[in-house]
Amino acid sequence: MTTVLAIDQGTSGTKALVVDPEAREGDGSGVVALAEVPVTPDYLPDGGVEQDPAQLLASVLAAGRQAVAAADRPVHAVALANQGETVLAWDRATGKPLSRAVSWQDSRAQRQCDARADAAEWVARRTGLVLNPYFSAPKMTWLRENGVREGVVTTTDTWLLHHLTGAYVTDAATASRSLLLDLDAVDWDPELVALFGLDPAELPRIVACDEVAGTTAAFGTEIPVAGLVVDQQAALFGEGCLTAGTAKCTYGTGAFLLANTGEAAVRSGSGLTTSVAWRARGATPYCVDGQVYTEASAVRWLTELGLVGSAAELDEVAAADAAGVVCVPSFAGLAAPWWRSEATASFAGLTLASRREHLVLAVLQGVAAQVAEVTGLVAADLGGGPLTRLRVDGGLTRSRTLMQAQADLSQVPVDVYPSPHATALGAAALARMALEPELPAADAVPRWTPGRTYEPRWPRARAEEFLDRWRTAAGAALPRQDAPAAQPDAGPADGEPADAGPADGRRPEDGRG
Repeated sequence: MTTVLAIDQGTSGTKALVVDPEAREGDGSGVVALAEVPVTPDYLPDGGVEQDPAQLLASVLAAGRQAVAAADRPVHAVALANQGETVLAWDRATGKPLSRAVSWQDSRAQRQCDARADAAEWVARRTGLVLNPYFSAPKMTWLRENGVREGVVTTTDTWLLHHLTGAYVTDAATASRSLLLDLDAVDWDPELVALFGLDPAELPRIVACDEVAGTTAAFGTEIPVAGLVVDQQAALFGEGCLTAGTAKCTYGTGAFLLANTGEAAVRSGSGLTTSVAWRARGATPYCVDGQVYTEASAVRWLTELGLVGSAAELDEVAAADAAGVVCVPSFAGLAAPWWRSEATASFAGLTLASRREHLVLAVLQGVAAQVAEVTGLVAADLGGGPLTRLRVDGGLTRSRTLMQAQADLSQVPVDVYPSPHATALGAAALARMALEPELPAADAVPRWTPGRTYEPRWPRARAEEFLDRWRTAAGAALPRQDAPAAQPDAGPADGEPADAGPADGRRPEDGRG
């Protein structure tokens, strides 16, 4: 059996696990060693969010070496889950960074998107994404237009893998988050590359998630590197969302809800995005997803103001009722379905009687409300009725208050993944598939039962009344008081019949944390 060093390189930390499928201790996930190394994003006043590339690489090496040392057993492969849309410029000859890493949260490329607004619907048809600074290509263009002329500009996974193996690659799931990939062909699109003024020669080779990309001796003896995948799709795989219609939400720096759509690249009609879920065993399932940009980062804001001492105090401090206070936690803009990077966070319903416990509960309910909005839109895009359950993972699933609010507002049972390591476990499973060609995906993913299930306590009418008030507050958070509206239906993909619909039956802590 393949023992894997699985590395989850996130926004505020890097986690490394040694996963031995024959291990019987712990929660049954096979995790026999764990190491975590924090990294520090820099939040700039102009909407910029940057990271030190040297710190990212050092954290990968340190966490991986610590985990291997603690495991006290041979490791047969290294897997890497990555942040997805974070980019940097670097020198291919030396590997030296030529810029800071521009985070997926960075909104400074809005001007680059505005300049291409006439192509937005075409871009949506071709890529499954919306034209927004969240994705990689606008940030790549922003770097080029802001003085970074030398080297190549790629996502951070390509740079990290180059240091580990010497290879120049990215995986299909990460590539699908770039605005440069033809979603149906799963290949770089020359017209999209030209639209963003980028050099096609700089694009790395796209590999499958169950493909060996190279070898590394960075953690001891020379071993294969495989199981390359963007973090949210890794969690989708790790939680066993292998069939169309299954969905999960990861609560990390942000909250990311993904639903498997099978091998149909469904274009959302409601402002969500469509990506490659993973490419493995010669198949390419897709997923639709929606994002909440600030979740754990909103909790960090509460701690910085002194409203709570730490995330562990949320349940202790939060009121039983918010006393009419409503929060829209759009501290870094609103993602799906609004896609308004300039939106700001807000509290409504404040009175002189409002106390810190009301504000804390309002923030948690605000996160849950935005996820609930995405849950409803995912159900519409799947075309098969509402979701019946939601699987969840990430550090803030430890908050009973947040999870109960999620069940109440989404009106579905919420199943908490029993391990805090869904992303790394998903990457480890894909690496095992690379080294064990006969291993089915269903056998590679750890079997699990929920650590806890939260059933809705609120009646549907109460949930709808709250969400109506929250939507009004969200509209007020938008500049010019615009009403929240989904992106226009992008229409059928190139070559797709006009009546094509979703396939039948069909985003720390974990995730970007």
